[in-house]
Amino acid sequence: MSKACPLLFRQVDANISKMSAVTVSLGVITYLVTMQKFILIFIIIDFILRLSKLKGFSPIFRVSCFIKTSLNLPTRLEDAGAKRLAAIFGLTFSIAILAFDILGFVFGIWIVAAIFIACVVLDLLFDYCIACQVYSMARKIYPKGFE
Repeated sequence: MSKACPLLFRQVDANISKMSAVTVSLGVITYLVTMQKFILIFIIIDFILRLSKLKGFSPIFRVSCFIKTSLNLPTRLEDAGAKRLAAIFGLTFSIAILAFDILGFVFGIWIVAAIFIACVVLDLLFDYCIACQVYSMARKIYPKGFE
């Protein structure tokens, strides 16, 4: 987590967040291969559940918890602000991909999906959060909107 990340002063397990990101990315890749809208709808509903604090009902969250327990991974706590912002970006990307699908704009689907997957890869491999960087730039451009 960088200095640019928003803070909520609430802790979440970063390992579970990263596994959820991988699961969502695999869902997006599966969508790109099959072009089945129900995959995106599932991902969107799951994001909404997690963002509305109903993560206990989120299948992706539950699978991530199961994998973490099965692999006996340690708990790595981080502030929830960055993870929540990343989830908002993920939800936005997922809705954009679905909208481009409905409109029949295949090029838009691939561009947004590529950006989405690139963001996940940067977070997984380098702990570099694009959402936090966008947040930081937005705070500099419009500081009163974040008070």
